Amino acid sequence: MDQYIGKLLDNRYEILERIGSGGMAVVYKALCHRLNRMVAIKILKADLAQDAEFRRRFHDESQAVAMLSHPNIVAVYDVSKSDSLDYIVMELIDGITLKQYMQKKGGPLSWKESLHFITQIMKGLSHAHSRGIIHRDIKPHNIMVLRDGSVKVADFGIARLVSAAQSTLTQEALGSVHYISPEQARGSHIDCRSDIYSAGVVLYEMLTGRLPYEGDSPVSVAIQHINSIPLSPREINPDIPPALELITTKAMASDVSKRYASADAMLADLEEFRKNPNISFEYTRDDLLSGSDEPTRVLEGSGSHNLKDALAAQERSEPRTQGTRRRRDEEEEDVRHRKRGRGAASSDRGSVVPALLAVAAILVFLAGIVYFLYNAIILPMITPADSYTVPTLTGKQIEEVQSDPEAYAPFTITVSREEVSDLPAGEIIDQEPDAGTSVRSGQLEITVTVSAGSNNFVMEDYYNRRYREVELLLRSEGIEAVREDVYDESVTEDYIVSQDVSAGTELLPGDKVTFKVSMGPEPKTSVVTLLVGFPREQAESIARDTLKLKPEITEVYDSTQPAGYVVYQSIPVDTEVEQGSTITLQVSLGPDPNVEPSQEPETTPPVTESPEPETTPPATSQEPTAEVAKSVRVDLPTGRTGTIQVRITVGGVTKYTSTIDATIPSPIYPTLTGKGSQLVEVYFDDSLAQSFVVEFS
Repeated sequence: MDQYIGKLLDNRYEILERIGSGGMAVVYKALCHRLNRMVAIKILKADLAQDAEFRRRFHDESQAVAMLSHPNIVAVYDVSKSDSLDYIVMELIDGITLKQYMQKKGGPLSWKESLHFITQIMKGLSHAHSRGIIHRDIKPHNIMVLRDGSVKVADFGIARLVSAAQSTLTQEALGSVHYISPEQARGSHIDCRSDIYSAGVVLYEMLTGRLPYEGDSPVSVAIQHINSIPLSPREINPDIPPALELITTKAMASDVSKRYASADAMLADLEEFRKNPNISFEYTRDDLLSGSDEPTRVLEGSGSHNLKDALAAQERSEPRTQGTRRRRDEEEEDVRHRKRGRGAASSDRGSVVPALLAVAAILVFLAGIVYFLYNAIILPMITPADSYTVPTLTGKQIEEVQSDPEAYAPFTITVSREEVSDLPAGEIIDQEPDAGTSVRSGQLEITVTVSAGSNNFVMEDYYNRRYREVELLLRSEGIEAVREDVYDESVTEDYIVSQDVSAGTELLPGDKVTFKVSMGPEPKTSVVTLLVGFPREQAESIARDTLKLKPEITEVYDSTQPAGYVVYQSIPVDTEVEQGSTITLQVSLGPDPNVEPSQEPETTPPVTESPEPETTPPATSQEPTAEVAKSVRVDLPTGRTGTIQVRITVGGVTKYTSTIDATIPSPIYPTLTGKGSQLVEVYFDDSLAQSFVVEFS
């Protein structure tokens, strides 16, 4: 059995079961006793926990990640140490990894599903990058898919720790190397664009059902990321829209300068594609495939088998590009040619060739100058130029303008920048040249500035989302979240049932949103019936099986009920209580043997002399001065359903009323009070059912 199962960390987190393991930590499911919620706990492996510097970085990185709060990022609740154990407390995800999801699908995902997933991944990365945190290890294994189809990115900041801890290159590194960016493989400086490259590989895998590069070792895969060009996604899966292939290719551009500059930039293209899957972008696949040829730089590392060392060694021993191999072949051919022609040419002839080449170069240069002067100066002077009036674009939606290029021909329209404004997102707010300006041919480009919308927070539909997550998200935007608890059978406890601000509404700091939050199913209740006067076993059965209560029995000496009968119940008759509540029943042990019974009152008064004649007849007996309590047997009617209204009178005075379940066992034994000999009448639903005389003595 795992040594941590059942352990209580910080007198708060009870470890219940092991749910996973990675290269750095083991993950457990645990119960937080303070907040009464399930969490996931990552415990640092023992070999890493011995390194004091690693533990320090572990805490620093984890605490930085704990500041992130976004619906598409796995929340980190706590970072702590208990009994020499370093651990992170995280949100427990009810779902599977994206890698497992793709394996279950057994093939490529549809482009719509891929778009849904990558959009959420990029939103999470955008939030992290805005707070200066780079993931460094984006791969399907670190992306969780929840049951509702939403996505959460896990293990932020952990990759840097893993790379510092692993001094040797093993097959365990292969999973991450499939998604590594070229600059990571080279050992170059990395920024948020490294995460974008890895996200592009994830998108490539979702769309095609395969990885862009495969190899027998991590080094061979990393080499391909630097030197190779992946197969076009549409060659593998022709159903992929061309625009989505372009987005994937741009995200995976080897040249960092041609890659998306930020997660927001990639999100903008994804959103444009979502609105119009037939959109045409200004860049092409050929524009993106050419990349820089930066040499490998080896990072500092411990051990001669570090990934960067092995990568550099393999690059030194292998040709880097197809061009390198071509140059090497040409050099070998040149050597063979010189050997075949050795001695055939004289030294004088060799000296003439450079001179001829120099003359040819000068002639080409002069021809270029003449061509330029003719086209730039002479031709415009002898050819009348056409003029065009610049159309009005301000106030129009850029999407509308770009979707109908013929309406603005022969002008080409280019977006120069986006600007935050109160105007709707996508509306053109400025253009250059101005509308109505007359321009000549050759000056037919119009650059526009487009509204990026306001900076206001846009409300989403948070139905069935954990309230705490949404509360933290709104709080980070300066918006107050108000909680109202309601019972709801269809929504899990602590998850949102409804909100009073609809999705799409823009909110400002200081605004308030009220959420109805589920408390789970509404508890069931029972109306307590009479149990006093029943035998113990019968009363327990009614309380437990009929009323769904928990009977708790105490025994007392009592002379009003026979031994074994109930003399008291803690919850009064006709009280509505939640099922599962405890009801205390006192059961009679009979009269207390240590207490002497009280003397009977005299039956006749003492005789006294009186000179006066008696004005009243002598009493033959004297009634007791106080009422006496006595249990009586009442048989309930048989074959009835529902409830029975029971009313009992003593000498014409109502002494007992109750609503009784018709299915409870008969008879019942209510306790009545009276003096002397009295007529007792029992009514069921206001109909006289029984009558008998009881001696209250």
